[in-house]
Amino acid sequence: MPVIGDVPGINLNAVIYATDFSLGSQNAGFYARLLARYFSSKLIVAHAFTLSQTAMEVEADPKVVSQQRKDLQSLLTEKATLLGDHSLDIIPALVDGNPKDVIPQLADENAPSLIVLGTHGGGRIERNLIGSVAEQVLRSTRWPSFTVGPQVQLTSDKSFSCHRILYATDFTPAATHAAVYAVSFAGALGAEIDVLNVIQEEDIKHPERLSELKTHFYNALDKLVPQQAREFCDPRTFIAVGKAHDEVLRHIQKRSIDLLVLGIRKTSHLSLEMRTSGAFQLIVDAPCPVLTIRG
Repeated sequence: MPVIGDVPGINLNAVIYATDFSLGSQNAGFYARLLARYFSSKLIVAHAFTLSQTAMEVEADPKVVSQQRKDLQSLLTEKATLLGDHSLDIIPALVDGNPKDVIPQLADENAPSLIVLGTHGGGRIERNLIGSVAEQVLRSTRWPSFTVGPQVQLTSDKSFSCHRILYATDFTPAATHAAVYAVSFAGALGAEIDVLNVIQEEDIKHPERLSELKTHFYNALDKLVPQQAREFCDPRTFIAVGKAHDEVLRHIQKRSIDLLVLGIRKTSHLSLEMRTSGAFQLIVDAPCPVLTIRG
């Protein structure tokens, strides 16, 4: 990531807003537009789909376009138009294939990118099933992802008021990498940062291991994020012992957090180890958007 002066900066070429045309993804569209404005990037409104058997038969003739493709293209163009903004370059992109493959590919083609996703509400079982598409995209991409869960209130059309960012860490290298993004977003959005160190109870039983993790983490943090950058965003450090999911949600509520930043890897207790656990379960339950960065 480039550094602007003493402050890490985000250089985004594109914000990729992946939509399935549902109400659940509509809120994510508003955030995508706002983020594209903040980072002066183009906004790509993307929908991934698979041709039906009938449509495939129709398009066997390369000169013929199926009604399914026409209808989806029309709907996507309408969606992009509704997000229209004279200050933004908005591009509709209808892509063939599984979202977990083609959305990350689209992000690669327009790098450096930020992927914006929405997940649906409903009961716990329904969330798990419907949210799996967003989770698959998170697993597949190497780019940061900004996910708007079902508990996030509708944002204003005018602005995204971000006063406080929560950067939750478990001292892993992935979490350290995410610190740069937390600081960069704080700078772009004019927000303060809370740093929450979530410690698992078993680490308390081995204080030497905990001390080693902390030392490694803060040494890495010093190299990645200059002291000047951490001073301008007024970071406050908190330590909590317990289950990461519960402690993070508790902190979000108590401190009125507007954005949660997570660094994720497969072996972290904040990670995407199992479906709808770890980071993705936080996305589903958090009342604020979640920015995830793969380490």
